[in-house]
Amino acid sequence: MSRQGTIRRYTLIIEKISFGQFPSFTGIQDYLDEFGFSVSKRTIERDFEAIRNEFGIEITYHRFKEGYYIDEEKSIHIESFIRFLEIVNTAEVLTQSLSDSKEALNYISFDQSGGLKGIEHLSNVLQAIREHRRMRIKHHTFYPEKARIFKIEPYMLKEYQNRWYIIAIVCGMNEQRTFAIDRLVEIEMLAETFEPTRSQEVEDLFKNVIGLVYSEHEVQDVELSFTAFQGNYIRSLPFHSSQKIILDSEDEFRISLRISPNYEFTQKILMHGNTVKVLKPKWLAKEIKEILQSAASNY
Repeated sequence: MSRQGTIRRYTLIIEKISFGQFPSFTGIQDYLDEFGFSVSKRTIERDFEAIRNEFGIEITYHRFKEGYYIDEEKSIHIESFIRFLEIVNTAEVLTQSLSDSKEALNYISFDQSGGLKGIEHLSNVLQAIREHRRMRIKHHTFYPEKARIFKIEPYMLKEYQNRWYIIAIVCGMNEQRTFAIDRLVEIEMLAETFEPTRSQEVEDLFKNVIGLVYSEHEVQDVELSFTAFQGNYIRSLPFHSSQKIILDSEDEFRISLRISPNYEFTQKILMHGNTVKVLKPKWLAKEIKEILQSAASNY
């Protein structure tokens, strides 16, 4: 079976376990069969092992509930894994559609914002991260608008709004920076290696923020109130993994978040215009009000 078919099977297994309320092994097998994957017990067992060994997702059997579940305490990067499965499966669907008929392109509209630029560097960057190797990059900056050369220690690849970024420590400056893949002019993997002493620190920086901009604000509770209609979109496309619904009525949809507010979060609030109101913290409500007042004065 193709690698894409295997990934599709992984997706179905995770889907069934996540939403099937402790499904039995037979239940998982039957679910795969519904989607055309008639596989043996041993194949599913190998899938469990691969999901654990390759992606760090621990699928465990619950003796009392007599079914399987994802042990989140023993699993790492669950959200990244789910996002990876989404990307791969979307690619598989589109690839199959195009192989059936090239005319499929007539019915597909892609984002033309240039999100694919620079993806040829992804493999080398990921290799450097895994092998803890320093890199020399030439990066086109906006402030000032010119290309600069940096020697970096890459720690993480991060996707945001269909673009990829390198999270790295700049050598000689001991400073953490974010470099957009699509603005890389040159890239060179060096023979030098480094000790990844700040891996957890780098990962933690993004755990409680939305987007790419680090926040000086401490992690805190945020409450947003939306119109009931707008709540349909917020429910289906959450702001953050910490999002919880605290009110869902005919008149209002209210959520809470546990985050460190930053620039990108402010921008997401503003995107929803008059369908959203910041309830807490008060300082954020004041900041949004001042931005809206300033914007109104432009007209």
